[in-house]
Amino acid sequence: MFWDKKECKPLSDATIRTALGSPDWLSGVRIIDGGQVTLIIETRADDLEAAEKLRIDAEARASTIDGVTDVRSVLTAEAPEGTASRQEIPTHASTRRVKKGARLSEEALSQGQPDQTSQIASIPGISRILVVASAKGGVGKSTVSVNLAASYAKQGLRVGLLDADIYGPSIPTMLGVPEASPDSDENQKLIPVKAHGIETLSIGYLTDPDAPMIWRGPIVQSAITQMLNDAAWGTPENPLDLLIIDTPPGTGEAQLTLAQRVPVDAALIVTTPQEVALADVRRGAAMFAKTHVPVLGIIETMSWFEDPSGTKHYLMGQGGGTEMARTLGLPLLAEIPMLQDIREGGDQGRPAAFQDGPIGDLFTATAREVALSLDALQTKPAPTIIFEE
Repeated sequence: MFWDKKECKPLSDATIRTALGSPDWLSGVRIIDGGQVTLIIETRADDLEAAEKLRIDAEARASTIDGVTDVRSVLTAEAPEGTASRQEIPTHASTRRVKKGARLSEEALSQGQPDQTSQIASIPGISRILVVASAKGGVGKSTVSVNLAASYAKQGLRVGLLDADIYGPSIPTMLGVPEASPDSDENQKLIPVKAHGIETLSIGYLTDPDAPMIWRGPIVQSAITQMLNDAAWGTPENPLDLLIIDTPPGTGEAQLTLAQRVPVDAALIVTTPQEVALADVRRGAAMFAKTHVPVLGIIETMSWFEDPSGTKHYLMGQGGGTEMARTLGLPLLAEIPMLQDIREGGDQGRPAAFQDGPIGDLFTATAREVALSLDALQTKPAPTIIFEE
């Protein structure tokens, strides 16, 4: 397993009910093969929209419980007078729905779906690939990428970090190696720069930091695929446990290249609570749905600021990430507050995740949630986000 699951408690009916808040609508719980859970949900037959919303929320919450490998649900309701005593409302197991308003991006629509009959070749030296994305700029995506990588390195895992933000690479600065330049091996492959125990590559290592990157789509695609395929990531005998790819904002060439040409295992979406960021989250989720890349969940950044008296101030809004996660049928994996140490760690090239204390614990807990979600992909299908008018 990618992450030690010894902390997980055995699943039971009571465990599931307690985690869901012991709601009146939960009339039964079935658990088979250790982690496959079926929820029996009592609802009203005359309000299918409310029933569907309840089902989505219940499955999303149950899927975050430690030890759950698959969640299904059965909706039951009192039948109308003159029919059988109970009726079962049809559901689609392992499905998440998004209501009108979450539309596919123009970029994703124009590209179309990748050819599902062909398999994307794996990359030697890399076991798994996780894309960290946000269709909105300035939400802390690179901060999340760097500190996730640092958390895994801190746990002793072999981790790599690829900066795919061609136009604004920030990873070299955030890791404290802005002047580094990668060497090449005997096969003319780039040797990733080592920083804090993390193997890294970035266009920032290869270009003048003051030179503008005026590159069109094909060149962007070539740069990303070369940094992946023409680099000596790990070794066949000792591969990276995980490669994290920090993507640029938007749903353009970089993201589509990764989704369609790279064996990405899953994606992670980063957002702030404010509405202008959440609108872009819907577009980002739509792109991954269109290109069949599983989305593990959402990480909310800049969730609040806490003053010296301990009062929390929600400068960017409150609850936006939670509501968006429910709408998309995805788990909210973490809420990261505004902390000066996190900002300073990025500016000074010392990731905050390496700190002892609350900040380090925060990123360790976040990394664990992401890792367990990655592990779960091996035992259950990822939720399918369905976009409907």
